[in-house]
Amino acid sequence: MFIKRVNGPRIVSLPDGSTMTRADLPPADTKRWVASRKAAVVKGVASGLITREDAKARYALSEEELSGWENAIIEHGKEALKATTIQRYRQP
Repeated sequence: MFIKRVNGPRIVSLPDGSTMTRADLPPADTKRWVASRKAAVVKGVASGLITREDAKARYALSEEELSGWENAIIEHGKEALKATTIQRYRQP
């Protein structure tokens, strides 16, 4: 069995007691960003599983996009990441 060498931890413990591995992150070629995939990336960055720079490079995200996801979760929760409800959470 071959284990690929990666920088950083392979598994982290989350504040709620659950664990998150690199396998829980979305694939690098993700084109359709649903709320759960966005939340997984934000959770991975916040827990130290993947660095901000790695996340931006792996998923071709801009700093503004990743920061927007983080701010939406902090202010309104995971529901704010849904494309159909994003207008409810935007400031007028």
